[in-house]
Amino acid sequence: MAKKGNRIQVILECTEHKNSGVAGMSRYITTKNRKNTTGRMELKKFNAVLKRYTIHKEIK
Repeated sequence: MAKKGNRIQVILECTEHKNSGVAGMSRYITTKNRKNTTGRMELKKFNAVLKRYTIHKEIK
């Protein structure tokens, strides 16, 4: 029997872009280990519309 994997795909969305009122959306897709990272992920990623690094939080 095949073992179910611990890695799942998650979507990261920019928190500052959502509140700025600028059109569009900044999202990234990444994977995380379900066993090691049980909470919501939070990373600093580049937002091309705002042209700076902002905090992106997991939405899914």
